[in-house]
Amino acid sequence: QVFLRESGGGSVQAGGSLKLSCTTSDYIYASNCIGWFRQVAGKEREEVAPIYLGAIYLGDGSTDYDDSVKGRFTISQDKAKNTVYLQMTTLKADDSGMYLCAAAYDGDCDDVDAWGQGTLVTVSS
Repeated sequence: QVFLRESGGGSVQAGGSLKLSCTTSDYIYASNCIGWFRQVAGKEREEVAPIYLGAIYLGDGSTDYDDSVKGRFTISQDKAKNTVYLQMTTLKADDSGMYLCAAAYDGDCDDVDAWGQGTLVTVSS
């Protein structure tokens, strides 16, 4: 079975924090890495490419972040739960959108093989 399931989205004031979860099937958790992306709400991935935020390499737990979120967002994992987390702090209105997790089976983390459905984050100023 192949699935990635995001949760934890919601509404938050600017400056606040939110923690998202991405729970996956065993097959997906054998991937090279899982990344987090932000999609413009209401737009399909084919219309507007999701923005890469960062990723975690599932084997050794090393992480990579886009400069736009470095120092504010932290990606971690719980292997026992097949779950990857995105801890977001000091949120800004520009961080609003649909947050997607995605798996790269054996390539670069932005070379996605499978996507989740997303969880919506709204940051009000």
